[in-house]
Amino acid sequence: MALDVADLRTFYGSPLGQVARRFIGRIVQSRWDNCAGLSLMGLGYAPPYFMPFRDKAMRVLAFMPAEQGVVNWPFSGATASALVDSTMLPLPDACIDRILLVHALEVSDHPRDMLEEIWRVLTPGGRVIVVVPNRGGVWARVDRTPFGHGLPYSRSQLRDLLRETEFLPVHWAEALYVPPFARPYLLRTGAAFERIGSRLALPGSGVHLVEATKQLYRPIAVRRSLRRVLPQLAPAPVANRTLDQAEAGFSCSSAASDTESSGPSR
Repeated sequence: MALDVADLRTFYGSPLGQVARRFIGRIVQSRWDNCAGLSLMGLGYAPPYFMPFRDKAMRVLAFMPAEQGVVNWPFSGATASALVDSTMLPLPDACIDRILLVHALEVSDHPRDMLEEIWRVLTPGGRVIVVVPNRGGVWARVDRTPFGHGLPYSRSQLRDLLRETEFLPVHWAEALYVPPFARPYLLRTGAAFERIGSRLALPGSGVHLVEATKQLYRPIAVRRSLRRVLPQLAPAPVANRTLDQAEAGFSCSSAASDTESSGPSR
């Protein structure tokens, strides 16, 4: 079931949403620290994470699925958001350098088609960061946040899906170790949760973040060597050979009978 854009905007306006934006956005910014002259695109609901890139990148687009709805972004100046079909993006091939998928893959009815479309519009050497709820985390079990909706993924499931759609994962990260409850004391200690969880690589993070690059060529499996087959002559039909042998045998027996009957009489 797709998320509603009004619920997403309300969540990121709340204290818990600000915590999620800060911890996830910190990882995204560390991977894309130099975006000068690059084109960026977000699919799902990326505006909370794209504000730091507006003055750095050459172009920033915020595409939102038709099932979700769209809001005007940014709030001042020319709009950079659009309502799209996530499996048929209105872009030419190989035109985007960086793509962020957030609140998109887990709620899509056709995740493979979405990733194949991302592959199409991504430039050679381009990167995509996929943010999905962790199947083993607490955030995926609480539907008070957008990360509690849709289909959560384990790390192996996400890796297999990316490889099936010709993406190569190059960096993994986790975020949102803080529990998904808007308690003031939990929000104040959120940085400590993140620091301890990421340093010790503890299980139970709220989301997986994987950065992947598109593979330009599909891997070719090694073919097994085939046994050499030598051509052979086709045998004669069995029925004809049997008939010829029978006729030959009849002729021989007839000749023998004639010889016996014409022998000298005593």
